[in-house]
This record gives sequence, structure tokens and C-alpha cells, in this order.
Amino acid sequence: MTQRHAIFLDFDGTYADRGIAPAGHVEAVRAARAAGNMVLLCTGRPMSMLPDHILAAGFDGIVAAAGGYVEVDGEVLLDTRFPADLAATVLRVLDAHDVGYILAAPEAVHGLPGVDERLRAAFAGHFTPGQDGGLADIIANLRTSEDLSGVSFGQVTLFDSPVPVTALAEEIGDGVGALPSSVQAMGDSVGEIYLLGVHKAGGMEVVAERFGLERQQLVAFGDGLNDLEMLEHAGVSVAIEGSPPELLAVAHHVAAGPEEEGLAAAFAALGLT
Repeated sequence: MTQRHAIFLDFDGTYADRGIAPAGHVEAVRAARAAGNMVLLCTGRPMSMLPDHILAAGFDGIVAAAGGYVEVDGEVLLDTRFPADLAATVLRVLDAHDVGYILAAPEAVHGLPGVDERLRAAFAGHFTPGQDGGLADIIANLRTSEDLSGVSFGQVTLFDSPVPVTALAEEIGDGVGALPSSVQAMGDSVGEIYLLGVHKAGGMEVVAERFGLERQQLVAFGDGLNDLEMLEHAGVSVAIEGSPPELLAVAHHVAAGPEEEGLAAAFAALGLT
């Protein structure tokens, strides 16, 4: 590759292994930037759930909240939130069914009192020692209140729901979609409610427009269902081994997972470093 590229990296399961970025991935990011490319995290997590030790590798920018928030060199290019009327409907439906949930925004995650204990109970038994699915990052940035009606949020994460996530989205109505958890063993009581039209490819395009990049200059790496639009949109797309079939079907290449420092080898093979 001789052109400058913007490289978009999913966080969990792609750049990081159980919340930790292997040394080879950190070095690959720095080498790609030194070669003149931009490197951005492109994650479903909100900014408030990105640990400092991950950001310390040095990124040109972040596409967070699954494409709803974009920040490059400290400049916020996009910050999408649920409209007030739709947000009120979301809370009404979730509370009526006694769903465990958190509301995510760039500055913090919000929940009702006791949501931390419901989170711990829902996550228990689904992760191996040293792996918590991001639970520690949620708890560290959690703000609780008996009244969440004034909270401005861009994402809703559901867990411990007595009603399937897809059914909740249908009850909420127009404007939202449902995404199941990437941990299949947690079943359909865990997932996300998202604004229709918000996805990682949209965040990528905000960056492309800001810096005058063509689609063929966009490179994307991902391993989950919320990476599908990102991989479809990129000029060069790379799925991680073990990704869902939908991702493998659209990816141009396949890379090993972070436990094998797969990004380092893929960056080198693609000429990004």
C-alpha cells in the first residue's frame, strides 16, 4: 500500500485480548502511524469505558459508541444521542419489564441504584479468570440515580432482562434496533438497543470526509456483529479468526486473534507498517 490509509480497529477481541492489548499490537499501531497512516479505535464501547492503558498506545482518534461518537486529535466530530422523546420511551419500557440496563454516554455510564450488583450477577460464570467482558470498566465509570429521566445517552446496554432484547426493541417502536450479546451463552436477555442508522461505518465516513480520504483508503479490522457495516464499507476489510459467518463472508482477509498478536502480522502483510 503506497497511499495514506485510515486504519479502524475494533477493541474487544480484535485489538485487545480480555481488555489488554498485547505488546505486538501496540508496536504495530505505532509503526503504522510512523509510516504515515492514521490509526483509530472503532469500538462499541463509549468513551467513558476506554481505559487509559489502552489509549496510551497512541491513536489518531476514536470512533466510539458503535459509530455514534467520533473524536480525532481531541476534536469531537460527532456525538449522537437519543432524542428526548425516544429516550423517555426507552426508559418507560425497560422499567416496566424490570430490565437491568445501563445508559452510556461519552462522559459516564448511568444506571439505577443496585445495577452494579445485577451486572455482577448477570456476568458471573460467563467469563474465565482475568476476563470480565468489560465489567470492571463499567463499574469504574458508573453513576447511579433513582431518576434517570434527565440523562442524555447514546447507547443502552441490557442484561438480566425477562423479555428478549428483540421484543423490547419492538415494543419501544420506530427508531431503534436490537443487537444480541456477542457472548452467546448469555442468551437473548443480554444485548443492546441502538439508534437506527448509527453504526461504525457511519463513524468511519465522518473521519473520511474530515480528512479527504477515499473509501479505498479505509482499512477495518473486527470480530463482532457490530463490525459488519464497518467491514462492508472499508476498502480493505479484515475479520478475526472465529468471527461470525456474516463477517467472514464480507472480509477480504482473515487475521489471527489478539492472543496470537494477529494484527501485527496482518499490518505487515498489508504493507501498513
